[in-house]
Amino acid sequence: MQINLTGHHVEITDALRDYVDSKFSKLQRHFDHINNVHVILNVEKLTQKAEATLHLNGGEIFADSQHEDMYAAIDGLIDKLDRQVIKHKEKIKRH
Repeated sequence: MQINLTGHHVEITDALRDYVDSKFSKLQRHFDHINNVHVILNVEKLTQKAEATLHLNGGEIFADSQHEDMYAAIDGLIDKLDRQVIKHKEKIKRH
């Protein structure tokens, strides 16, 4: 799984990069067929926004999350993506 990390109005530090990598390893454990991930971290006045697009075999999954803290926004994003990936996996199993 390749992770492309982009920051808008925020500097991507090593701590942020390591945090994102560790959180996305959780998704890798749930579903092996994730090809590419594009993560955008954005700061708009007082809100921190994290959004991601997962390229899977058979489609794409998009989610975004906003919070006052960037780490909390990333946690919310991972929770949303986890639910969507599990739903996608179950959908594939049924066919």
